[in-house]
Parts: sequence; structure tokens; C-alpha cells
Amino acid sequence: MAFEATKKEWSELYAFFHLLATGEMVLGTADVKKSEINWRISYIQREEHDGARKYYIEDQNIRIVGEKGEQLIPREDFNAVSELILNAIKATKEDTVSSPDGVEEFLDAISIFDLEAHTEDRTDFSIAFWHPDAPLTGFNVRSRLSSMTPLLDGGRSANLKFEQTGVKFANPTVNKINALPESSNEVAERMMMIERLGGILKYSDVADRVFRSNLLMIDLHFPRVLAEMLRLMQLDGITRIAELTEVIKQLNPLKIKEELIQKHCFYEYKMKQFLMSLALGMRPAKIFNGIDSAIEGIILINGAGELLCYHKWEKKTFEDFLFTNTRFEKGAVEKDKYGFLERENGTYYFKLNAKIGLVKR
Repeated sequence: MAFEATKKEWSELYAFFHLLATGEMVLGTADVKKSEINWRISYIQREEHDGARKYYIEDQNIRIVGEKGEQLIPREDFNAVSELILNAIKATKEDTVSSPDGVEEFLDAISIFDLEAHTEDRTDFSIAFWHPDAPLTGFNVRSRLSSMTPLLDGGRSANLKFEQTGVKFANPTVNKINALPESSNEVAERMMMIERLGGILKYSDVADRVFRSNLLMIDLHFPRVLAEMLRLMQLDGITRIAELTEVIKQLNPLKIKEELIQKHCFYEYKMKQFLMSLALGMRPAKIFNGIDSAIEGIILINGAGELLCYHKWEKKTFEDFLFTNTRFEKGAVEKDKYGFLERENGTYYFKLNAKIGLVKR
């Protein structure tokens, strides 16, 4: 009987097998197209149930080396199985996909029992380019054929606080605001109701001290910029990072000189710094000291099933790709605890949640 897995799980395995079959990585452009640059792969290391295994790419075979010995598998077998997986992903409308005929037997033959690698450093697998002694570089797979893990995964640690000023609301008014019914725009509706009643939401602070410090590593005033973007996203419905940055340039929340905005591209620069830090390992609740994590690049599977590589070695392309292909997303209000007036030490605050992901197309 065929087993089932999510498109996200199948996508990681598809990328792994495809790279073994082709033996090369194609670099992507900022506008998500293939470049003319290919990096030849020496071997791929992946965490399996019995420890790390190395998959060496030879002329005709893949030589699998693990703690329990070596195994030779024809490269054409990996190509055939990767095509079966890709076709199954494309042919299924639901998020859950049944294993195609022959795939389960192949996985058993090479002793792969987890479709997603379980690693502490959050890499999906690591690749050595060019020669057998090359250093390993960690990658994270993201697929436009499935749901994608956000770059910034929201959660309660990623909330920013706005102090409610202007008029002082009585408890019945606060309850009325918080009681607005659930909807896709419930947070914006509460914000607008606060304004209609004479209230003002003024940026105050980052709710979590670790996330606050992480944002300050980008710039001492960056939390204010991020807060203004979250406000615009909720009220105006603008989600794309590049579009929001253009609006921020006009609003200029930091009141910096025009020369710094136009000639030095200050706001674009800070957002690209932030996005690169997220892509390379910054998380809200983990201390970030400016040192990259084990993740050094992203492998993006596009809608056609092609693999595009974005790596910190190609910094400008990676930054431009992130800047033009990311957006703010709305997290779950109840789960992430934002979008309500809450009282702290006699003052009411309203939290907005920061969640950023790659666009689907």
C-alpha cells in the first residue's frame, strides 16, 4: 500500500534526488529565472536515521557512504525517481501526495525512511561543490509547488507593541473593540475603530527582548521601520516588501535626510540586511550575533519544477531576490496573541505580528 506525505516533504526529496541525478546546481537570478552559471557538485551530505551519509556523484553512479558501509546506485535511477515524484506533486491538487509506484521500493533499497531530514541546524542537506575536499555548505529547500516555511515565522516572539494614546477608553469601549468578529481583516478593523473613537496607536517597543536585540543588530532604529511596515500592511493591504519599502521611503518614519534615502538607498539597504539575516538563520527567540548559521543558501523549486540556487557567495543576487520576492503574511491572531487592546501597568497596548515569507509566484 502506498504511503502518503505532504508536498513540502516530497519537494525536499525531489530536490535531493534531482541534484544527485544532474550533478550540478543552477544559480537563479533576482527575478527567479535560470542564470548561465552552473556549479558542479562533488557530493551531498544528508542526515539519515543511521547518521550522516555522503552521496558522491560519479560518472555513472552515486556512491553512498555511511556508517554501515558503501553502496553504488546508478545515477539514472535517481533521475527516474525524481521525475516520478515531480509528476505526482504536479498531478495532485491536495497537499497530501501518495507515493508513486516504485518510489517506496527505491527508498527502501537506499535506506531512506525520512522524507525530510531532521537536523538541529535546520539545514535540509549540505553540498560540496567542485572537488572532493571542498567544504560543505548548508541549504534550505523551498518549493513553490507546496506550502513554504516562512523566513520569519511570526509567533508570539515576533510581536511589536503600539501604545494606545489620544483618549482614554473605558473598559466597555475596550471590550467592544476586542469583541469585533473574526475575519480576514479583523486586526485592521480594530485599528480603524480605535482611530474613529479618537485613539492613536504609537509605536512603543518590541514585545520580546531577544527579538528586540536581534532587530537592533540591523539598526538601532530598525524596529520602528518594521512597525510602520506592519501598520501599512494591515491598514492598506500592501504585503510585498519591495512595495512597502517604497511607501516607507515617502513616509520616512526615521526623518533622515533625503540624500540618505535617495542616493544611499538607506531603507532598501536595511531591509535587504534584515531579509538576508532571516534567510541565513536569524530567528525571533534566538540570540543573533551577526554570525550566519549553518544555512548558507536557499534552493528554490519553481512552478515548473526547476531548481534555482541562491547563495551568500552571490550576495547581491541573493539580496535582490529576497527583496523582490518576499511579503508580509498574517499569522493566526489567537495563536500568536496580537491584534487586541491589552492592558499593561495601567496602559493599553496593541500588538502587531511580524511574519515574512516567499511569494508563491
